[in-house]
Amino acid sequence: MSIDITSLSAKELDALINQAKKRKTTLNKRKPIATVRSRLTQLARAEGYTIAELFGGTAPARSTKPAAKAAPKKTRKPMGKVAPKYRNPANPAETWTGRGKQPRWLAAHTASGRGLDEFLIR
Repeated sequence: MSIDITSLSAKELDALINQAKKRKTTLNKRKPIATVRSRLTQLARAEGYTIAELFGGTAPARSTKPAAKAAPKKTRKPMGKVAPKYRNPANPAETWTGRGKQPRWLAAHTASGRGLDEFLIR
């Protein structure tokens, strides 16, 4: 955030300084975030919950118990190459397999009212 103070009048500068002082006072009254986080975690644990159950996401990894081994993540199998289904009549080197987002040339043609079947490779 950047404020150009060169164009402010003395009254506007005083108002800005007062706002900044109020904000600084408010921030200084707050307890450190680590303290609040640990209190919330303790309260949740005392009631039988985890932070993740209450707020979603993941809880802070500060447990003294050894964590159980996580199951390996399932990864998608790589898809093989697919033959192109559509060809640009203006530039035959431009093709599309029908997977993913339509290329710009095809989107432009279909937006002008032409159908996909006109570009099919037979």
